[in-house]
Amino acid sequence: MKRRYLVIAFILLSFLSLFIGVTNISPFELLDLSNEQTQIMLQSRIPRLVSIVIAGVSLSISGLIMQQLSQNKFVSPTTAGTMDSARLGILVSLLLFTTASPLEKMIVAFIFALLGTFIFMKILEKIKFKDTIFIPLVGLMFGNIISSITTFFAYKYDLIQNISSWLHGDFSMVIKGRYELLYISIPLLIIAYLYADRFTVAGMGEEFAVNLGLKYKQVVNVGLIIVSLVSAVVVLTVGLIPFLGLIIPNIVSIYQGDHLKKSLSHTALLGAVFVLFCDILGRIIIYPYEIPIGLTVGVLGSGIFIYLLMRRKAYGL
Repeated sequence: MKRRYLVIAFILLSFLSLFIGVTNISPFELLDLSNEQTQIMLQSRIPRLVSIVIAGVSLSISGLIMQQLSQNKFVSPTTAGTMDSARLGILVSLLLFTTASPLEKMIVAFIFALLGTFIFMKILEKIKFKDTIFIPLVGLMFGNIISSITTFFAYKYDLIQNISSWLHGDFSMVIKGRYELLYISIPLLIIAYLYADRFTVAGMGEEFAVNLGLKYKQVVNVGLIIVSLVSAVVVLTVGLIPFLGLIIPNIVSIYQGDHLKKSLSHTALLGAVFVLFCDILGRIIIYPYEIPIGLTVGVLGSGIFIYLLMRRKAYGL
């Protein structure tokens, strides 16, 4: 798949995204928008588009980093307990810091996401049977345990409705002033690009990386921090978007190979295109109502995940 095709799809879907909604705004009215239409574009449509793009790009690249570091194609923030740990962190911030600002909630969610990801990586080191499918299953079980703990305390302290809003990703509530935390992901993606070659070497194993003079643990820690912070920001801003960090890097690796630096731009573009497509699909299926992005990505993503499992032998897994 040529990069230019992804760029064309990205531009077309981005343009289309701006003109789909309950309030009818035509592309032909761009030069003559009413005050109400201008406010809708500036307060809702454009912030929504920006948040979709940043979330799609950052989660896809996070999945790519995790797959490199774990040496497993089916590890991602969804299958390593990272997203579930971030949700637990948000619950803790709601319980202990009732007046916490979004930034403070993000910090708590980041700490829990980092801790959860670190525990998963430690579990990974202890497992002798490192089967391609077995490892993500362990991660899913680990994530379900954390999710169950979150649900238990949410019920106990009557916060189940609050915490459920972070269970399914939803861009419908994204407006100006409620999505800007996502900008934190941008410098993290730049760092990911600068560290791309090191992540690739680290993915070959600790012994090999150390022999090449790489500070293995430092590189792994940088990768885990990027993944955890991105996951915390996305969960806090738009909610849980499942499978995205798993399927996009796998699709890219089929036609682009496994070198992280070469795959980075393709992964970013395809992630943005996929989330844009799922969001538009969710807006038009039962128009004027809307299906949450977490549901559309979950349905399509789980189908692609099953397909990738069936195809794993075809590309060397």
